[in-house]
Parts: sequence; C-alpha cells; structure tokens
Amino acid sequence: MRQVILDTETTGLSWERGNRVVEIGCVEFVERRPTGRNFHRYLNPRCEFEAGAQEVTGLTLEFLADKPFFEDIVDEFIEFIDGAELVIHNAAFDVGFLDNELRLAGAGYGRLADRCAIEDSLLLARQKFPGQRNSLDALCKRLGVDNAHRQLHGALLDAQLLAEVYIALTSGQEEIGFADVASAAGADPSSAAAIFQRRIDRPRPRVIVAETELAAHQARLAVLRKKAGHAIWDQETTGAEA
Repeated sequence: MRQVILDTETTGLSWERGNRVVEIGCVEFVERRPTGRNFHRYLNPRCEFEAGAQEVTGLTLEFLADKPFFEDIVDEFIEFIDGAELVIHNAAFDVGFLDNELRLAGAGYGRLADRCAIEDSLLLARQKFPGQRNSLDALCKRLGVDNAHRQLHGALLDAQLLAEVYIALTSGQEEIGFADVASAAGADPSSAAAIFQRRIDRPRPRVIVAETELAAHQARLAVLRKKAGHAIWDQETTGAEA
C-alpha cells in the first residue's frame, strides 16, 4: 500500500475568494513505512495574502516572487501522488484548494479524487477523541509527537508531523520501527524517516522498584506457589523450550 501524507499552505482560507496555494509538502509511505521520498515546492501565487495568513506561515510575496507557478510543477506533482492514498488533516480544505489549482492548470487534470483515495486524519481523530481538540498541535501533544520545532506552519514539516500522528492514530506507536528505513534511505535530518529514527533512539525511562514493593511481590509469589504446588516461572527453561 502506497500512501502520501500531504499538507498545503495558502494565501488565505478560501479558494472561492481567489486565494491560492503557496506551498505543497508530501511524504511518501509504502506499507506504512516512510521511503525517504518527499515532494516539496514553494509556489508563486500571483495574488496577495489575506490578513493574518503571512503570520501563520512566515512566507512573503518577496520570497515567493521567483518560485514556479502551480502549472509549472503540476505534472511532477501528479506523478508523485498518482495512485496513492492521500492522508490529509482536514482534507476538505486542502482538496478544495488543490482541485482549484488543477482546474486552473487545465481541464485534463481533473480532481484529486479521480487519481487518489483520500483519508481525512481529522475525521479519524474526532472518532477516536470525541469532544476534544484535534488540531495537529493538540494531537502531537496527546500522542507524544515532538513538535517543539514547529514555530510556524510549513507544508513539509506539517506533513512529517502528521505522518507520526497518523501512525499513532491508526495502529499505536508500537508499530513504528523505522530505524532501518532511515538508514537505508539515507534520509536528511528533516525527513520523516529521520524524525522517526530520533524518536526510536530516545532513552527510555528507568523503572525503580522499592525494596518494600519487591518484598510484597515475593510474598505474593510464595502464596501462589503454596496454592498451586508448583510455578512455571520457577522451572528451568531449556534452549528448545525458549
């Protein structure tokens, strides 16, 4: 199964009012493991930012002035996502903007849903945590995903964080075992695979057992031995049995 975790940044909240996409970030997964392949582009929107939008992303029209237009990268973008399942947080927002960009690029490009299945991680989060805040930041905090480096919204960074959140939402963190993937892919430090590698390498907390707790445990075992006549944990385990 091939999945692409996707995020966009835009000049405002509504494509119907003429706002455009200024950044696309995608992280590729195969069989729920990051491959190390990303797609990341800044785009010249050819329009002004709405009030407040620049503060969210930190992007400016001056920075974006020499960046490509969406129609310049549309074929590359389509090639990257084609046939994958897209995982998007609040999918209706990003899909609406990208469908509009595809429409403006040319009638032959169709819509995202014509090429990809779409999974909305916000809907998954609302099902799992009803009545709670389910923004990306809130989910990172709840699920133990380190987002301390997220000072501004950025499409690639948010896609990488969403990748961790999505795995935790859908299977639990015990499935995450990406150290070999990160090494094999030669991933850069900002890639999803490298982020997962750092999570795995974190030292685990030590569990300290007090002498009184240990004595109580041994006393409980003694009672069980007396009732059962024998205890399997006292038997020697041979190599064949192990």
